[in-house]
Amino acid sequence: MDLVDESARPRLAPHVRMVFNAAREQYALLSPESVLVINATGAAIVQLCDSERTVAEIQSELGSQYDQVADGDVQRFVADLVTKRGMEVDHG
Repeated sequence: MDLVDESARPRLAPHVRMVFNAAREQYALLSPESVLVINATGAAIVQLCDSERTVAEIQSELGSQYDQVADGDVQRFVADLVTKRGMEVDHG
C-alpha cells in the first residue's frame, strides 16, 4: 500500500498548526521543532484536511476551484507532510 492512498483521510498532526504571516504574506505550518513555509495552494489543501474528507475528495474539490490541479498532486503533498510528521492519515 502507498504511504497515502486516495481513500486516506488526512489531518494535521496534533502538534502542528497553520498560520498566516501577514507581513510576509506567507502561510506556514508550525510545530515545536520546525517551521515549514507553504504556498497558497498548499494552504488550500491543508484547510481541507479535516480527517473527514478523503484525498480523492480533496483532489476533486480543488479541481473544481482551480484550473490546474494535476492528478496525484494532493496525494504527493499529503505524503510529503506525513513523512515530515506534519500530517497524519486514517486509512480506509
